[in-house]
Amino acid sequence: MAKTSLLQRVQRELRSPVAVLCGGNAAEREVSLTSGKYCHRALREVGVDAALIDTRDDWMAQLREGAYQHSFIALHGPGGEDGTIQGALEYLGVSYTGSGVLASALAMDKARCKQLWLGLSLPTPAASALHADSDWSRIITELGGRVIVKPAHEGSSIGMGVAETAAELQHAWREASQYDAEVFAEHWVEGDEYTVAVLADEPLPVIRLETDNTFYDFEAKYLSEQTRYHIPCGLTAAEEDEVKALALAAYHSLACTGWGRVDVLRGGDGQFQLLEVNTVPGMTDHSLVPMAAEAAGLSFSDLVLSIVEQSLCGAASSATARARVDDSA
Repeated sequence: MAKTSLLQRVQRELRSPVAVLCGGNAAEREVSLTSGKYCHRALREVGVDAALIDTRDDWMAQLREGAYQHSFIALHGPGGEDGTIQGALEYLGVSYTGSGVLASALAMDKARCKQLWLGLSLPTPAASALHADSDWSRIITELGGRVIVKPAHEGSSIGMGVAETAAELQHAWREASQYDAEVFAEHWVEGDEYTVAVLADEPLPVIRLETDNTFYDFEAKYLSEQTRYHIPCGLTAAEEDEVKALALAAYHSLACTGWGRVDVLRGGDGQFQLLEVNTVPGMTDHSLVPMAAEAAGLSFSDLVLSIVEQSLCGAASSATARARVDDSA
């Protein structure tokens, strides 16, 4: 009954088919194509008219020719998750799922996101920007002897590497800089990794991630059958409430709306540390948000419909998110 009601609400508000935007030109293209395929299929299966559009092609012309007024963004990485396509869709007058231009840009820029969190006294591991003339030895020492190196504007752990010596740090920087001109090193937090999906401003059940790889990298996320996903996550009720509250604080700090996912580490001292916010998380058969939704009793089609429904009242959601940011300033 609830699902029928949700479907009816979505169908009542839709004024045209939904354009599922995927693919693009980013390093996460193949993951995005898979996310798009799954979301498109889910919409069609429940009776919502939808078209799959690869944004590597002339997607704006396709939107105009098809007179689309609604879109589901299934794009990951630069160009699709960083505010670029969100701004273009606003210019075209096409509604879209997920966060707006500012929130998308901030969440995609991991370095500036960390600066914002530090300004709000939200816990996140210490970090240092890397450049060709960086003092590699000093950075390794200042960040605790072991670091993880990250391109500032990539997702899916693309370009990331671990370093414990000056030579390893310089090598990791070279590897990461193939993907992004802006690269940083972050203090390595030894501990458990958790992720908190957010849907309609509510956190879904927390997932604890476990991999035999050095960290939760691209292979562990999308290819390995050995990665373990723990739901329930093993935290006490009070601890799970704590990490959910932290995730929501991070999500709201960026003015995120609709849906998203917040990644968190818990160090040996028991303290939770924020890693990043994903404004367009993966929607594949290995993806975390569908797992969390299923644990909350939502099927994949329920999840996709809920995301679309949020986008149909996006103006109100954006205003609410901006108000939260203003209040916290």
